[in-house]
Amino acid sequence: MDTIAGYGSSSDSEQEPTVSYGAIASFKNKLRVLNSTPIVAERDEVKPYDFIAADAKIVAYNPTVEQMYAPQLGPANPFKTQQAAAQKNMFCGFVENTGVSDFQFDAQRKTFHSQGYAEDPTAYASTVGTTYVGEVDKAAINEGRTVFEDSKEKVKKRKREHFGDPSDPEGYKGPWAEYVDEVKTSGPTEEQRATLDEWAARKEPKANAKPDENEKTILHIEDTHDYQGRSFLVAPKDHEVNLYNTEPPEKCFLPKKLLHTWDAHNKGVAKVILFPKTGHLMLSCGMDSKIKLWELYGKRRCIRTYAGHAKAVRDIVFSNDGTKFLSASYDRMIKLWDTETGACLSRFTTKKIPYCVQFHPDDDKQHCFVSGMADKKIVGWDINTGEITQEYDRHLGAVNTITFIERNISFVSTSDDKSLRVWDWDIPVDRKHIADPSMHAIPSCSLSASGKWLACQSMDNKISIFATQKLRLNRKKVFKGHMVAGYACQCNFSPDNSYLISGDADGRCFIWDWKTTKVYKRFKAHDGVCIGCEWLPHETSKIVTCGWDGKIKLWD
Repeated sequence: MDTIAGYGSSSDSEQEPTVSYGAIASFKNKLRVLNSTPIVAERDEVKPYDFIAADAKIVAYNPTVEQMYAPQLGPANPFKTQQAAAQKNMFCGFVENTGVSDFQFDAQRKTFHSQGYAEDPTAYASTVGTTYVGEVDKAAINEGRTVFEDSKEKVKKRKREHFGDPSDPEGYKGPWAEYVDEVKTSGPTEEQRATLDEWAARKEPKANAKPDENEKTILHIEDTHDYQGRSFLVAPKDHEVNLYNTEPPEKCFLPKKLLHTWDAHNKGVAKVILFPKTGHLMLSCGMDSKIKLWELYGKRRCIRTYAGHAKAVRDIVFSNDGTKFLSASYDRMIKLWDTETGACLSRFTTKKIPYCVQFHPDDDKQHCFVSGMADKKIVGWDINTGEITQEYDRHLGAVNTITFIERNISFVSTSDDKSLRVWDWDIPVDRKHIADPSMHAIPSCSLSASGKWLACQSMDNKISIFATQKLRLNRKKVFKGHMVAGYACQCNFSPDNSYLISGDADGRCFIWDWKTTKVYKRFKAHDGVCIGCEWLPHETSKIVTCGWDGKIKLWD
């Protein structure tokens, strides 16, 4: 060791150090020997058939039991847990095929879902008898029956009385003999009678239903008749405009200023209509469930208020002479009112919400009217009998409008199903159906004064024009620029058919030129939605508008 230590020492002499081989040999003997090679079996000791791979699927010879269950050879991972080191053939464990028929499996599965118990599949080899999992008590009560086994006692067949002697024609009953325990009754029981009465009450039309206690009318003026005894329904003759003239004005002009404002309703106004032919009175309905009659000339007073609906009134329509009018409300009632006295004459309902009503325009059929309902039907009524005369049920959505065309022998209906249908009066099959993927729902329609054109307010912010002769779309006449998507804003024609007017969701009133389809004028009419507009039939530039701000305005 001294010699080895001196071998690396520094010295001033240049003589090389000498090494002793005996000292190196003694140093090697003192070092420990470490062999890191694992102990494996030699090739000669291991036969080619002594081991079987763990993932082998096929064995070409017959191994012994010791070979089949011999421990796995090779180094083991010391960091694997017992669960990770277990034998697996899939991620969640080791799965083996079991010989269970599909019927037995489905029977136990359906029994468990239905009854709450099933046979324990793991107890066949370990226990004697059958054990159950789930609701064991219920399994004991049902004696372990599955859903495919009959758990009910067989019903005994009812016995019949003696058939009688076939030779006796009067006493022979044959297979028609009564049962021994049969109870004979002459009519339905009390409970069955109540059910039948309720069903019959639903099927009967609800015309002239029970009067509403809230039906009342308020007269706001004292001079209901003039010095000649004429009612306010008679148009006055002391105005500059001849209200009895049957010809429309030669030329209409655009309105420029606001003439009058009526604070009509406490809530929004749904619709305004003018008195037939003369247009000297105006009828309005609102979301406050009230209907009001107004003067358009003179003092412009509120003449009468009709209260009788429980919810908002959606639509109103005058008869041809104006002495009566119909109102449709969200309370599922249609009521017929006397315009002069304010009395409610009749009530009609089908337990569905009526969206629109329309009298038959012919004078000899004023006792008939149709209503578009929320249940996709158009119902025809007879006022005299109070019964339903016809049902038109080809639409796929709620019916929004009904308009008579072609000399009143047919009518057009629009619906939320984005289609138009043409019906012949009293025939429940549509003779024409107009539907296109580019079409939208049409909540409002208006017929021109000449009867040649039908303006349809579309939900894509456009007004489409249809020719009433064959109900064809006029693609050259498209009026747009306003915003009405989501609102049933009304559109209307001027008396001379030179202008088209419509309300707007922003409270504006739009006026288009009929020939060029250009917007001639737009002005702010209401604070809320401008839902309705009417051009006075004998005036050249007077327009009535109504909105959801509860006001009605007259423009000139």
